Amino acid sequence: MGVRELFELKGKVALITGGSRGLGLQIAQGLGEMGARIAISARKAAELEEAKSQLAKQGIDALTVVNDLSKPEQTPALVEAVVRQYGGIHILVNNAGTSWGAPAEEYPLEAWNKVMTLNATSVFMLSQAVANRCFIPQRSGNIIVVASVAALRVGARMKAAAYYASKSAALHLTRALAAEWGSYGIRVNAICPGFFPSKMSSGLLETIEASVIKSTPLGRLGGDTDLQGAAVYLASDASRHVTGQYIAVDGGASIA
Repeated sequence: MGVRELFELKGKVALITGGSRGLGLQIAQGLGEMGARIAISARKAAELEEAKSQLAKQGIDALTVVNDLSKPEQTPALVEAVVRQYGGIHILVNNAGTSWGAPAEEYPLEAWNKVMTLNATSVFMLSQAVANRCFIPQRSGNIIVVASVAALRVGARMKAAAYYASKSAALHLTRALAAEWGSYGIRVNAICPGFFPSKMSSGLLETIEASVIKSTPLGRLGGDTDLQGAAVYLASDASRHVTGQYIAVDGGASIA
């Protein structure tokens, strides 16, 4: 197999959560361009339809599934919808996430539970469901967890204790699942993005964008295609001997 072929995803089915916008849509575009059949899920039907239209303009046909991952009882239906349409799943991208900013001494329990449920618990629940339904029976599978550089370091500029904790949990879960499921041929890796302009980060970036750019070695925020290379690498046979690892896509911010 040549090097170019290692990156091809033809014949693979990829489910991307939180795939209607932002980093999830960027990943869906990258995997779709490399030939994967795409399924995206999110809570809002209108945003999913807009994403489907955007993908179609790039020649990528996508299945859309309305699903709320903060409600574990909806997880089996999401998996079955993709299996029913495509016959199976080969790549799972756990991208859906949320944040809540507040000083730690004032952090509401409701907010803590919301962030931890979506950013950590749902990653485990969906990974478990896809593994049991598809990956373990077929003795192969690929899970990518979109964590964050917040899993690697803490900064005083962002007061979001639950976000830091949940993304650290997601990163360590990546390692735990990689260790347990390697015998089934399942690889589990993570991407740790730095600051990318998005709906979730827009409010914070309004106040700290200049300082973030100044403290980033490459001197810029993440762009519209900056996650695609890492996602394609981890989703493809190019990384077939890589598991339990993470790639920081942050312009060097986590080492500065």
